[in-house]
Amino acid sequence: MIALDCADEFGTWRGQARVLLGHGIDPAQVTWVQGPMDDLLAVPASLPEGPGPFQARIPAVLLSQLEQAARYCGEQRWSLLYEVLWRVAHGDRTAMLAGDRLGSELQRRIKQVGREAHHLHAFLRFVPLPEVLAKRLQLDLVAYHEPAHDILESASGHFAERLGRQRWLIATPRDGIRFDGKVLDYRRECPEQWREWARHGEDPGAELWRTYYRHIFNPARVNPDVMRQHMPGRFWRHLPEGDLIPRLVGQARQGKQRDGQALEVAEKGGKRISVGVDASRS
Repeated sequence: MIALDCADEFGTWRGQARVLLGHGIDPAQVTWVQGPMDDLLAVPASLPEGPGPFQARIPAVLLSQLEQAARYCGEQRWSLLYEVLWRVAHGDRTAMLAGDRLGSELQRRIKQVGREAHHLHAFLRFVPLPEVLAKRLQLDLVAYHEPAHDILESASGHFAERLGRQRWLIATPRDGIRFDGKVLDYRRECPEQWREWARHGEDPGAELWRTYYRHIFNPARVNPDVMRQHMPGRFWRHLPEGDLIPRLVGQARQGKQRDGQALEVAEKGGKRISVGVDASRS
């Protein structure tokens, strides 16, 4: 078995896949390593030279789907894409469709990548740097995010459109991107200095927002499973209200769902009316 490394770059993988396909190398004979030789049966080998005799016509829609699915981080990240490509190149276009085993996984990955891009847009919190540091670094806003998939480069243009000429930086455990008001500067390996800058932001309105969040939290309607479905717990620690959520959910489970009241409201004087009781009959 041939082991290849594309450095998790779609362009590199595409070039490798084109050569493999041209030389008729079956998907069962090749794998892409995603770490220090994670396939013990694979043997590092160079690609065959030249384009190869087999010439395939690949639908443009498939290339778009493969590029989207390539941002999915998980097992068989690149091998599955080559298997889909192989089948379509040999006339089996069902590999692109959700009704097929491979097509179903391909579409699931595309959907997960799209969902992660939505998470970036919905849950990222930019905060301003201290004035002296902002002036020295020529940055207005910074943010730290931990995406599950490789979506930072493709999804960050959203902020350049929304924030105008404000200068911002997003750092992740892996990559990073900076906008100087005109040009996006994407780094595949996030400089450690960028991560340090992202952690130095201070939100002046954080405490006000936390107070507001505590007062509008409705324990009678809380559904932790639905909450985590729409906002996974891995994002909570990067939100101002993140550390409040477990305590508020715990209070709801301990009985505050009966009252439908936030703690501060329940502690005030007045008649207590349990949820579900017809007040006209009391």
